Amino acid sequence: MPDPRTYLDAALPLVKTLPECADFGKTVAPFLPQLYELPARVAAHITDLQALQDLYLATNPLITALGIAIFFLTPAVLAVSELNKNYSQVDRLWSIIPAFYNVHYAIWTRLNGLPTQRLDHVLAVSVIWGARLTFNYWRKGGYTVGSEDYRWAVVKDYVGPVGMFIFNVTFISLAQNLLLWLITTPTYILLLSSRVAGNELSSWDSFFGRTMLFLVVVEFFADQQQWNYHKAKTAYSKTAKVPSDKKYTREQLDRGFNTSGLWAWSRHPNFAAEQSFWVCLYQWCCMESWTYLNWAGVGAFGYLILFQASTWLTELLSSGKYPEYKVYQQRVGKFLPKANTKGMEAPHNAKEKEKVQQAKAGKGALKR
Repeated sequence: MPDPRTYLDAALPLVKTLPECADFGKTVAPFLPQLYELPARVAAHITDLQALQDLYLATNPLITALGIAIFFLTPAVLAVSELNKNYSQVDRLWSIIPAFYNVHYAIWTRLNGLPTQRLDHVLAVSVIWGARLTFNYWRKGGYTVGSEDYRWAVVKDYVGPVGMFIFNVTFISLAQNLLLWLITTPTYILLLSSRVAGNELSSWDSFFGRTMLFLVVVEFFADQQQWNYHKAKTAYSKTAKVPSDKKYTREQLDRGFNTSGLWAWSRHPNFAAEQSFWVCLYQWCCMESWTYLNWAGVGAFGYLILFQASTWLTELLSSGKYPEYKVYQQRVGKFLPKANTKGMEAPHNAKEKEKVQQAKAGKGALKR
């Protein structure tokens, strides 16, 4: 096997200081030509495993991940979604792709003989994040044949067949796959910083690794509370009896949406923790590269924008379906708790009663 340093000269930039690790002009731009050449080079060696391994090791790991996103995942999900007219293909991969990219960075680093401790920490929290989210998506029926996020039906009705195809090509299949690549780009900066700083972990590594693990735990409890509520709600709708093994009142179940536990403080505690997880990874690379801002923040920022948009649509549908949802929106913060958070068990004031009555009468409800 050739000396790993042979691969590194072609695959990684020569950086001497930590801030240089976050310099787009030095660490990304020079390797973009590898992206243009990658499909042809893979095709030329498709039957030669050793040549493919050499190509993998000699290609910048950021470019390899980008190539997978553009040349493999995007056309694959586009073809499957258009064939089945089911637009949840990226949704099914959402918990898998980012973890896969971070595993890729860790494996590439190890195979090239570079310091791996920091990347191993990223790998561990990413795999835990992905496993938990995949399990939660599975138990909700996300991997059942024919299942589709209910929000896509609303989008399809609004934009029509031609508009949906354009939206699928540009956003669902391409932009979302690019975003899932972008949110893991801080790992590339951490890889480069490890090459400069060595294998010794810093206090920031410990802080961000533990914080990200804590955020996964928050997501677990939030999703579990939501799961418990909807199981109780389903049982209640069938029997009209409050399940004795669940700690919910008849009023809570009649409301139709969960307002207990973490959901009493945030309308979307799982979304809050999910966004924070990837913002933490970005901040981690900032601290390790001694930069306040760097190009990898595009992924974290894009993730925040996506969640703002998707949550807006979710709440638009919820406020049209549940009469008390507008009251919930006023009392409880969307992601972060309000200073004057007020639980839904408190009596409604006159304005809130009026809103509920209007919603029950169909005023202000979502028109489909």
